[in-house]
Amino acid sequence: MAENDHFDARVIAEFRANRGRVGGRFVGAPLLLLHTTGARTGTCRINPVMYMPDDGRYLIFASKAGSDRRPGWYCNLLAHPDTQIEIGDQIVDVHATELHGSERDDRHAKQLSCYPIFAAYQRGARRIIPVIALTPVKSRARPGGRSDVTSGGSHG
Repeated sequence: MAENDHFDARVIAEFRANRGRVGGRFVGAPLLLLHTTGARTGTCRINPVMYMPDDGRYLIFASKAGSDRRPGWYCNLLAHPDTQIEIGDQIVDVHATELHGSERDDRHAKQLSCYPIFAAYQRGARRIIPVIALTPVKSRARPGGRSDVTSGGSHG
């Protein structure tokens, strides 16, 4: 397992043990666990990702800490947009949609103002950081009942 996978596994375990709260560099940040299916492999993965609430949706930012490459979860969502997230101790079915134009720009600017580290990520990347809206597809969230899957290695 790669070093980043070990880090993700620790964050996932802490998230689940503390009903969505974690310490370290994520202390106080809104964090969700994003479940995806590998675009090429079909492997189930889980990634801890910061989010921004947006009118009933959850926005996530494919920054990969300013890398010029997009995170693997982004490609997975393009291939398999119907997925699940964990918020606190709830699992929510969602549909992923990439935002474009002024909607993307407005939401990205709001994220930058709330979390300046994302501005540094944008400056470091030679690409536009995608913004993905995760829209709940069912009105009910259900408690836990998670399966163990591979951690995914990227935080947004």
